[in-house]
Amino acid sequence: MIIQGIKDEWELVIGLEIHAQLSSNSKLFSSASTSFGEENNEQVSFIDSAMPGMLPVTNEKCVELAVRAGLALDAKINEFSMFDRKNYFYPDSPQGYQISQFFYPIVSDGSIEITTKEGEQKTIVINRIHIEQDAGKSIHDQSPTETFIDLNRVGVPLIEIVTNPDFQDPDEVEQFMKKLRNILRYIDVCDGDLEKGSMRCDANVSVKKKGDNELGTRVEIKNLNSFKNIGKAIMHEANRQIELLEDEQKIIQETRLFDVNLGQTKSMRKKEEANDYRYFPDPDLLPLRISSEYINDIRNNLPELPEDKKKRYIKEYGITEYDSEVLTADKKVAEFFEKIAKKIEPKLAANWICAELFGRLNKVGIEFSDLSISSEDFGSLLQLIASNKISGKIAKEVLDKMFETNEAPEKIVEKYNLSQISNTDEIEKYIDDIISANPKKVEEYRSGKDKLFGFFVGEIMKISKGKANPQSVNEILIKKLQSN
Repeated sequence: MIIQGIKDEWELVIGLEIHAQLSSNSKLFSSASTSFGEENNEQVSFIDSAMPGMLPVTNEKCVELAVRAGLALDAKINEFSMFDRKNYFYPDSPQGYQISQFFYPIVSDGSIEITTKEGEQKTIVINRIHIEQDAGKSIHDQSPTETFIDLNRVGVPLIEIVTNPDFQDPDEVEQFMKKLRNILRYIDVCDGDLEKGSMRCDANVSVKKKGDNELGTRVEIKNLNSFKNIGKAIMHEANRQIELLEDEQKIIQETRLFDVNLGQTKSMRKKEEANDYRYFPDPDLLPLRISSEYINDIRNNLPELPEDKKKRYIKEYGITEYDSEVLTADKKVAEFFEKIAKKIEPKLAANWICAELFGRLNKVGIEFSDLSISSEDFGSLLQLIASNKISGKIAKEVLDKMFETNEAPEKIVEKYNLSQISNTDEIEKYIDDIISANPKKVEEYRSGKDKLFGFFVGEIMKISKGKANPQSVNEILIKKLQSN
């Protein structure tokens, strides 16, 4: 495999640890709220702040969501799992430890299929998924001499998804992350909002000479929260390690952060090993014992997953594989499409969403989630095309106006007099005018230059301002040009 930006004789080895915030209204071990954006330290219970005598109680909803994630990722749900204390001392961790699952995780042995640059299917193994609580936040930019602590995130429920070191290219990492986020969104386990920190990734990166069986020393890049930055961080770190090794220097196993502005990784701390954390079973929490009936009940109530939906779209709606990929890559897009496809021919809906709608979203630089046009209005626009009330060309103008004004398509058509001309007498007059104005081209067409037909159609549509019914234009024009 050739990786752009990496010397040919070197290979990358990448493993991921992804933290996904569970879609629970309350924290993992307390009833405090998990809502985003509240005032500092307004969502902290006595349990979260580690007051003496306060005992945690496991949030059952979080257990259900972790099981749901495991099932969606084709993993094994362990009927026995338990919580452990991961001991470390940071100011934003009032307990002096993090409650996690180390020895017996709730999920193991999952997988996601990705497609390599060579077009081959590749299985990325998910080694384990465990439940854990988040830490608080240290704030360094409000004072030149002091650090402030916000404990709102302490105890926020997470799952950590740990992969095997199966990645060899940053593009594979990005594809995996997008597929994982999409799956978690489909099953309502995590909203996947990278900007708010609902989903973030730690990448373990090492390099080795091609053909070597022994892995190099890995370095962890912490808290990557955008797809673009994940790739940039991995590439910079890989090249940094290659330069050191080529200078016969050693790679230090450490944790690094990625500086977005400089495009570089920077040392954060020496990498700890598991024994540095002194893991031991949490004495305040009972082990989780999950029955097969409980697991099967969650399995039977899983919503349709992206890959299954994609296959159904191709079979049921007859759309292309590319369009089905685009439409299922986001749960909200899929819901938008299906509402329209119930009333409008699905191929027409797919074409207009994938080409025209997304083209305009890219042009104005907004996400689909910020689209102000409803599925009802977009469906109405397509209905105007299907009923021959407006042409495809006019529909594009109407869609532009919808982006600008957020008005309904019918109102725009009426307001700007954009209804399609279907009156054959009126269309025939346009055709006669164009034929009269272009006698030489008429003769050339009649002598065998069939491609000139498109010229006549274009001229007719131009003088009718795109409103002439294309089918009627074609039918009448052919008759006129073939008669002497």
